[in-house]
Amino acid sequence: MKVAVSATNGNLEAQIDPRFGRCQYFVLVDTDTMAFEGVQNESAGSMSGAGIQAAQAIVEKGAQAVITGNVGPNAYQVLSSAGIKILTGASGTVREAVEKFKGGQFREVATPGPAGSGMGLGMGRGFGMGMGRGRGVGRFSPTPYYQTPASPGMQAPPLSREQETSMLESQIDMLQQQLNLMRKRLEELKGSSQ
Repeated sequence: MKVAVSATNGNLEAQIDPRFGRCQYFVLVDTDTMAFEGVQNESAGSMSGAGIQAAQAIVEKGAQAVITGNVGPNAYQVLSSAGIKILTGASGTVREAVEKFKGGQFREVATPGPAGSGMGLGMGRGFGMGMGRGRGVGRFSPTPYYQTPASPGMQAPPLSREQETSMLESQIDMLQQQLNLMRKRLEELKGSSQ
């Protein structure tokens, strides 16, 4: 099976990068032979849409599973619609993560988050660009929105300080991008009503 692992470098001894869309590299590993290919993530520095672009690149590379620290809801949608398994909560080296995967130690993410938690930032009747038809602002949940317990009552594994920091930085970036899009749309609406 071909798996893509988010990493800080392009080899098996590289550390896992907990950021899917903004990781520096993906290491594509054949789990049967441990043959690998390091691929630089071209979308890491993108102003917006890094997760979606990274997910599309993984789909094009033919990966059947992704191992990472966390994955946002937009990247999740691209990956899951392509039938790619998404496994989060990874840490250590790429080699260690692949060995854990082969040993069945990761849980596949079933959805980007439990109902009622997470981002939920849609603002009404739609602004396009994936922002419309939201149903409120959600609520804070101690389980991050991208992790789903394997079964009811089972808690997701805790994040390391670095993983949580990275996840929060990614969420801030996503919120800033959404806020910028809303401001732009508001200006367009104000301009067209004059």
